[in-house]
Amino acid sequence: MKLARLILALMSSSLVGCASDAIKPVTTNASPEAVKLLNYLYSVRGKGTLFAQHCNPLAGSTRLVTDYRTVGHYPAMFGQDFGFDAPGSWDGINFRQEMVDEAIRRANEGFIIIFMWHAVRPIDDEPVTFKESVQGKLTDAQWKELVTPGTALNERWKSQVDVIAWFLKQLRNANVPVLWRPYHEMNGDWFWWGKKGGDDGYKKLYRMLYDRLVTFHHLNNLLWVYGPNELNDNVDAYEKYYPGGDVVDVLATDVYRRGFSTNDYESLQTLAAGKPVAIGECGTPPSLQVLTNEPNWTYFMPWQELYGFGQRGNPQALRALFDSDRVISLEKLPWVKFDNGKPLLQYPVLK
Repeated sequence: MKLARLILALMSSSLVGCASDAIKPVTTNASPEAVKLLNYLYSVRGKGTLFAQHCNPLAGSTRLVTDYRTVGHYPAMFGQDFGFDAPGSWDGINFRQEMVDEAIRRANEGFIIIFMWHAVRPIDDEPVTFKESVQGKLTDAQWKELVTPGTALNERWKSQVDVIAWFLKQLRNANVPVLWRPYHEMNGDWFWWGKKGGDDGYKKLYRMLYDRLVTFHHLNNLLWVYGPNELNDNVDAYEKYYPGGDVVDVLATDVYRRGFSTNDYESLQTLAAGKPVAIGECGTPPSLQVLTNEPNWTYFMPWQELYGFGQRGNPQALRALFDSDRVISLEKLPWVKFDNGKPLLQYPVLK
């Protein structure tokens, strides 16, 4: 873990101010690495936007290399999804373990780590299909049982969460801070946790998860990300399901349809009240003009692949985006080590 300690030291030296002045994460007794990462996110706001890449399960190195060949830069942030067991796919423990192992390797190379979770309904046993479970529904009676402590369904949910906690603890024990974006796109109705209003709705589920991971499992390496969907006719306002600033570090909207609208940007900033805002998922990345007009986006994360860079849109403009001073890719992170002017990485050097 020598490299991890070096990265932490370089992160510390790259931030302005002493430890007592640091912005503290909402997580109780947050790890030094989580504190430093959150302060770094604050430090780049308005100055640059981090390039993140969602690397779908078991496609980590392949995705990074493929996208590097396309845009000439490695992402600064490495995203993964704990996902679920699908019929005929990998065993859940095995693919999740491979993702965590990969994330620890990438963190030791300097990447910032993002994790999310397409959780199955707590009434289901894996393997399941995405449509029947993740996009399934709970009845009102099932939801009430879920959020009521001591019920059978609440206990099943705890067991489900405990599996993910076991993997997150490995990241904690490796001194890896994680941007954690659970139960995303809750202001739409396509996931079982979506559009659950009121005090016993989504807000309670989010807080239950926070309490289980932070208070019960003592996971102090997480930065908590509230991740709604972009505003449109089929979703509710960002604030309707916001669980509160005391359990949220970063607010990140997913953008696929409306093209990074000014209303989305301003609405999320208003709700954030000074906390970092980001583009949690996107298809086509924002243009350089968008990032110039909306400079406080802290990061943007294309989903799984860069949607045919060089094949869709204007290849020159896309390359100019990643070459620009506005975008922060891996080599621009102040704690990344270099060898002959290139980031020191474990996967093949590309010529």
